[in-house]
Amino acid sequence: MFGRKKRHVAELKTFYDNQLLDTIDAAKGRWDHAKQTQEAIADADNEMTANTALARQTYLFLYREARRRHVRSTHIAPTVYQD
Repeated sequence: MFGRKKRHVAELKTFYDNQLLDTIDAAKGRWDHAKQTQEAIADADNEMTANTALARQTYLFLYREARRRHVRSTHIAPTVYQD
């Protein structure tokens, strides 16, 4: 009875924090893919450059939101280290 609402809010925060972390991982992957594609093509056009910039800004926006919300990940993203 007492503290039930606080527990529910904490569960929701955890759920949405995990969802944010998954979205950040996906955005980082899209940004990395866009960078690699742009570097691989010799004559990248303006649309490709704009898509890479958009992917970068999306990732940075999500990253800043996670920092603002003090969200911490318990796993290392596969994009952090590469063989």
